[in-house]
Amino acid sequence: MKSKRKVGNLLGLAVLGYLVREPMHPYELSRLMRDHGDDRSIKFTHGSLYMVFGQLAKAGFIVEQETSREGQRPERTVYALTDAGRAELKDWMRELVAEPRHEYPHFVAALSMIGALHPDEVTTLLHDRLDGLGRQLEEAKAVIAGADAHPLFLIEEEYRISMLNAEIAFVRHFLARIEDWRPLWAGFHGEEP
Repeated sequence: MKSKRKVGNLLGLAVLGYLVREPMHPYELSRLMRDHGDDRSIKFTHGSLYMVFGQLAKAGFIVEQETSREGQRPERTVYALTDAGRAELKDWMRELVAEPRHEYPHFVAALSMIGALHPDEVTTLLHDRLDGLGRQLEEAKAVIAGADAHPLFLIEEEYRISMLNAEIAFVRHFLARIEDWRPLWAGFHGEEP
């Protein structure tokens, strides 16, 4: 079993990945992540980004390269990747790409307790979900269509589209089965089958 990472937050992975390109300060990295749409894949705030920079520095994966101040602006510290950080990035990426990991999506948790809701309500909610999934699918397609980047840098959007299509198919299949399950469902709600 792998030992626990010194920094396990996926935002840390993104920081290491961006610093491979060139040294930069957290604000610049934040702007680049947003410009490149990485905020669609990795959740972060300005504060969480600075916290991760601190964790990576403490772990020896990045180092302060220089600190500067322009006019009335606050000091900006530029960070560079260390050899240990480069090795950590590659090792972490290999692990994430090669090893499937059990994740705990919210929708799966809701499905595990779906009997708590009446089937009529579930049907309405699933149609609402289909609408939302359709919007997300169109958004992901628009990102790809509007991007001026090599497909390699849009692969996460292609993955997102595949996952959205799979979920849409699942929800439609589930909707088609609800009527068959009404007798079982009725028992959860004290109704006659």
